[in-house]
Amino acid sequence: MSFELSREQFRTMILYDWKIGLTYKDSHARLVQAWGEQAPSDHTVFNWFREFQRNKFSVQDAPRSGRPSTSVTQQTIDAVRTIIEGDPHSTYQQIETILGISSTAINSIIHDYLNLRKVCARWVPHTLTDDQKQLHVQFCGHSLKRFEEGQSRRVFDIITGDEAWFYHYDPELKEQSKVWMSTTDPHPTKVHRNKSAGKRMVAIFFMKSGLIKSVPLETGATVNANWYVNTCLPQVFTAVSERRETRGLRGLIFHDDNPRPHRAWTTNEFLLENHVEQYPNPPYSPDLSPCDFFLFPKLKKQLRGIRFNDDNEMLTALEQAIDSLTKEDFKNCCEDWFIRMHKCIDANGQYFEKIN
Repeated sequence: MSFELSREQFRTMILYDWKIGLTYKDSHARLVQAWGEQAPSDHTVFNWFREFQRNKFSVQDAPRSGRPSTSVTQQTIDAVRTIIEGDPHSTYQQIETILGISSTAINSIIHDYLNLRKVCARWVPHTLTDDQKQLHVQFCGHSLKRFEEGQSRRVFDIITGDEAWFYHYDPELKEQSKVWMSTTDPHPTKVHRNKSAGKRMVAIFFMKSGLIKSVPLETGATVNANWYVNTCLPQVFTAVSERRETRGLRGLIFHDDNPRPHRAWTTNEFLLENHVEQYPNPPYSPDLSPCDFFLFPKLKKQLRGIRFNDDNEMLTALEQAIDSLTKEDFKNCCEDWFIRMHKCIDANGQYFEKIN
């Protein structure tokens, strides 16, 4: 017999699993085994476990005003078809706002009635060796244990950062050009545009509590150990001390990746002199680097497709993009980081599909 469970019913089962002491991974596995594709995602199970740990045991939806209808009728099917034909880039949220129906109904209309899908290429950044995969697994296992699956207060002591190029003109990603199409239609094409020659490198650092510091590289300069130690990190550590007035740098855990300036002996000495612990990311692992899977994509997405006349215009727009990020964004990034560690272990250290 085929039937669907409500969100409240799934949440009740998750509450039971939490109560008897299962981990959120074990709970998710049980739900998938029993309910297949109906089962909530591991991220959803993780979030409900966290709610129950906070003694919030209600499994009911929070009340919302004006909740949209979930009905699927010929009229709504035709309306969704008209919207997508008019704008193939339409999102669920846009359709929901226009028609006032739920995302569940929209999903059913698009996939079950209109038989449409969005397509995008998938890539991997590097061909990993067995040793590199093992390093990924070891890093994730150690981090999950040390920081108690992300629940430890020490997570607030982690600062992470990296450098990235920001361009006077950066064309839209293929992801941003996705359109709705029938399964029988040929894939659409788009003229390739190159990035501009004008660009500026910027180092950006943040913690779970929010942004700490962005440091533009001087025009014509290069990122080396001298710049990293004498220009970049002093500004970052000053900002940390201002944020943490009572603790300063005490207990700070410095997470970054592995280019030469970051691993140079002068950098090691500087961190040691400031009593800051190094916590390097494993090699070739952008899917485990918060800057790579969260910060830089979010910022660059806001700047893509815009032409800037000079560095000042671009840097001003970048600061505005940074300011648009909320504390909730940084908090969610940190939570996603630990979920990604589980995914990495499950994939035996290989790259895995991003969760956002």
